[in-house]
Amino acid sequence: MRHQYVEETKHRSNLRLALGKTYYSLRRYSQWPNYRPFAETFEEEPLKYEQFSHRTPLYRQLRDVDMELQLNKVTNLNLAVPRLNGLLLRPGETLSYWKAIGRPTARKGYVPGMVLTGGRVSTEVGGGLCQLSNLIYWMTLHTPLTVIERHHHGYDVFPDANRTQPFGSGATCYYPYVDLMIRNDTQQTFQLLLHVGLEYLEGSWRTDLPPLYRYEIVERDHEMRAEYWGGFSRHNALYRLVWPANDAAADSAAGVMTDASAAVRERSLRDREPESTNTEASLHAEEPLAEVAGHDGEPLAEEFVTENHVLMMYSPFLESS
Repeated sequence: MRHQYVEETKHRSNLRLALGKTYYSLRRYSQWPNYRPFAETFEEEPLKYEQFSHRTPLYRQLRDVDMELQLNKVTNLNLAVPRLNGLLLRPGETLSYWKAIGRPTARKGYVPGMVLTGGRVSTEVGGGLCQLSNLIYWMTLHTPLTVIERHHHGYDVFPDANRTQPFGSGATCYYPYVDLMIRNDTQQTFQLLLHVGLEYLEGSWRTDLPPLYRYEIVERDHEMRAEYWGGFSRHNALYRLVWPANDAAADSAAGVMTDASAAVRERSLRDREPESTNTEASLHAEEPLAEVAGHDGEPLAEEFVTENHVLMMYSPFLESS
């Protein structure tokens, strides 16, 4: 992973921020038709096979943050989740997080929740919905679905205590242009199931066919760095290991993976263009970047997912209490 400096946050004027939001919103509205057909069909009955499931805690006790904002976040999640729960993603269709949920407004019942703006904690109607986009992105990395747009968080907010996922494995959101979009390039139908429980936000991707692969996300090249201007930054790269879903599928999966690898065998990570914005390029689940033996306990393939280069909102050298 190349060495990359992270610049100090530049605070913009309110006018410049408003003009930027207007420009990028209009641009997104004009771009959405290019991603048709969108997933719009719902099914209450769960599909037969589970590809992956996960849950994240609804409440965190954050220093200097009013607990009411956590309660408001849950209110917002209860409004957004029904817009996605049970949604079918059929072959060739695209799921747009914001196209499905719509604009979160007070008129719809959304309340002020916590958001991060320019490295500062603030409140905004609909705040807290990033927990939902984080969950969906993390689950999608464990499926053969293709992520065609994802934006990483610009800041590492929390220390690693009780962290269950690698740093940088989430997806931030801001209506309408900071979106999460997922396309189904497979020949099977997927179903997104979501639920807001008493303690956890729960979700799963289900499918109508037995899963051929299972996926493991691994972190490499992790580094915390002091920047020249006095702050701290954090860096890593995420990769995905592809395994057969079960022993019976191993031989079949290895054959399919070998065929998919042939067209991209000459590609290497050093030839890959580095990310220049917060937008992630497509994750081609059907085109692994590196073919691995796939026998004797080794994965079938290894795929590059993303790099993260962000500012830290806490000191990495705090003494443990």
